[in-house]
Amino acid sequence: MEQHPSEDSTRSGEVTPLEDSAALEAFVSDSETALVEFYTDGCGICQSMEPVIGNLARELDIAVGTVNPRDDPVLVDRFDVRSVPLFVLFVDGEAVARLADGFVGGDELTTWVDEQR
Repeated sequence: MEQHPSEDSTRSGEVTPLEDSAALEAFVSDSETALVEFYTDGCGICQSMEPVIGNLARELDIAVGTVNPRDDPVLVDRFDVRSVPLFVLFVDGEAVARLADGFVGGDELTTWVDEQR
């Protein structure tokens, strides 16, 4: 079976890596609801969130992406990133909520997303 990983990746139930602010803008504007995790390389808590957000991407009908704000300093200022992981929920392309509580379990993150949209 031929796979097309680039086709409609925001709906595939997988986490989409985002390279910079332009990629983030395109990602959230293409999705009714999108959750983006801001992370940094070497962040142990961020790494432990990978399976949680992977499960969330499969369970909820939302796009899930990750972005390293150190790769694009504009993101640090725009989203006031002071610690990672930082989760920002977008609805219709607009940031509507943020969560920066360190490790967040799957049920808690799902509940938070559902309460915000």
